[in-house]
Amino acid sequence: MNGDTQREDSTMSTDSTPAELARRLEALESRIAYQEHWLDTLDAAVAGQEQRLTRLERLNTLMQERLRDQQRALQENDTATPGPEDEVPPHY
Repeated sequence: MNGDTQREDSTMSTDSTPAELARRLEALESRIAYQEHWLDTLDAAVAGQEQRLTRLERLNTLMQERLRDQQRALQENDTATPGPEDEVPPHY
């Protein structure tokens, strides 16, 4: 926001005219509306990020489960199939 406007608005003189007070009130209302707009924008952005984070956490969990299943399947396959060290040479 404009720092000069803030300094002007914050110094209140006792001889302010109704027009000056109305201008200052309008400036304050404008600032509040601007801040409310940005709060709504930030709130929507945070809500969107929260939804995305939830989806990514779910996907991460599923990927970890699949990886564990594949590792388990590979280990079971390794123990089930005989390796070259288990085979008897043909000359025996």
